[in-house]
Amino acid sequence: MASDPQHLGLHRLEGFFWVARTGGYARAARAFPYPITQPAVHQQVKKLEDELAVTLFERVAKDRMALTPAGQRLFDFVRPFFESLPSVIRSVRGGEFGGTLRVTSSSLLLRRLIPAWIQRLHGDHASIDIHLEETGDDAIALLRQGTVDLAIDHFYEIPDDIATMKVAALQAFVVLPQQHAQPEDEPVDFSALSDLPFVAYSQPRARELQYMALGQHDLSPRSTLSGSSAETILGFVAAGLGWSILPWLSDDQPGTEAVQSRPFPSPNAELEIVAAWRKDCPDNPLLDAMLEAAPKG
Repeated sequence: MASDPQHLGLHRLEGFFWVARTGGYARAARAFPYPITQPAVHQQVKKLEDELAVTLFERVAKDRMALTPAGQRLFDFVRPFFESLPSVIRSVRGGEFGGTLRVTSSSLLLRRLIPAWIQRLHGDHASIDIHLEETGDDAIALLRQGTVDLAIDHFYEIPDDIATMKVAALQAFVVLPQQHAQPEDEPVDFSALSDLPFVAYSQPRARELQYMALGQHDLSPRSTLSGSSAETILGFVAAGLGWSILPWLSDDQPGTEAVQSRPFPSPNAELEIVAAWRKDCPDNPLLDAMLEAAPKG
């Protein structure tokens, strides 16, 4: 029998909200603002479904839940409340300017762009905590799900529901082992590298950018190695195991004593880096502060 809607428990609606927002019970448990287990989240939703006498989710993959039409109607109603709750609590507490901002970015930017950015932020707002994670999934999907508040990266396309601000630029560089160094006042001779393996990113999105650059010069390496980060790739190149194309912040360039770096010969070698967030996200002074402290791209 369905319960009186006035008696629905807020914590059950909260569990429903996080599952709907993240698309799964395990992801919901990780996204909760306080520690909770996956079985506990599942129980919250199950009890809510029993009280309402409706099915709110259907399983569409092993770890993926989708809203039913009834679930979508409920989510549309409760979403503004739960998304606005953190800022309302800050206001009720007298304008306390603190909390956690969730940010995702690539490994290169996490190491070379964001640390100084956070230093500037903490110079004015020391009580803001930043939760940083390396982008492993589609950053736009993470923003839409509410899993993160801000994504910092290069995007092929910017959807209409996402706002952006340029914060930096990446320049593509050819990196060569020192024993394959070439005259810096002459164009890169790619034919001299034909027998040397190409060191590619293991992350699909970054690897795709590299192969787009190779395609501009009709290059097709005979063999490849893979590395998970720019530092790993540079290590392979320094050891003489291969050559690569690396994106790097435009005010710097990659290289060590054992690596020669050369700007990649292409008119489209610069990639724009933006900070991206949802246009419909509730007012968030933490996000506003982060954007105010952003580097001037």
